[in-house]
Amino acid sequence: MSDDTIQYLVLDRCVPTCNMARYYVLSIETSLFGDACLIREWGRIGRPGQRRVELYENQSCAVEALETWLQRKRRRGYELRKG
Repeated sequence: MSDDTIQYLVLDRCVPTCNMARYYVLSIETSLFGDACLIREWGRIGRPGQRRVELYENQSCAVEALETWLQRKRRRGYELRKG
């Protein structure tokens, strides 16, 4: 994987008036068989969440999918976690 690609992102969405505190994690990893995987994990902050692994035929397809999910979540009000 090249150095200029995103490997791991953590997004948060906190709205205290609605008692909402959610997280969303996007990461790209290599599977046991060498395929590119986009791993999505989400849930309430402080609680175990759900996880989905999506396989892609190459790294560029996985990066494209990550960028698509990032845009969707930013539209829904998720912000990149600081640090």
